[in-house]
Amino acid sequence: MKLISEKDLQARIHMIREQRVMLDADLAEIYGVSTRALNQAVKRNRRRFPSDFVFQLNKTEMKNWMSQFVTSKSSLKMGLRKPPYAFTEHGAIMAAHVLRSGRAIRMSVFVTRAFIKMRSLLGERQELAKQLAALERKLTQRLDIHEMAIVDVLRRVIQLLDPAPTPLLPTPRQRRIGFRSKK
Repeated sequence: MKLISEKDLQARIHMIREQRVMLDADLAEIYGVSTRALNQAVKRNRRRFPSDFVFQLNKTEMKNWMSQFVTSKSSLKMGLRKPPYAFTEHGAIMAAHVLRSGRAIRMSVFVTRAFIKMRSLLGERQELAKQLAALERKLTQRLDIHEMAIVDVLRRVIQLLDPAPTPLLPTPRQRRIGFRSKK
């Protein structure tokens, strides 16, 4: 049985129904059993696998998954006769317990660590996104203030360069200065 790298394991964790899950074929390969054996063990121990531990993809989810991961190894191995089961982190751990193989127990620790690492990476991204959104709001407010100041300065410069024409006042008739002869 080949060893699976942490990077390869993380690549097998998908977001489905807003949850991080591993599909049955991937989990079976990691635990060193057939997909059929994994699914039979889950069916025999159905009470240990509530809907928040494992669920079967519906047709729409399966089509979406296939369109995104059509070249993945698991999609080729599954044959895709029926929608696969998706195991959450807790479901993956429970699967190791019901399989009872030494490899499954050892790999469950590895799988758990991969889920934890994915959770921390996504948490860091979400925190970074929040910080960026706050910074954007702050900069937008500052830009609004600066834009208003710039518009005011430009308005004043335009007034200086092209002052409004002063209204022409009628000039009063002035008497001519100097000597006038009467004729």
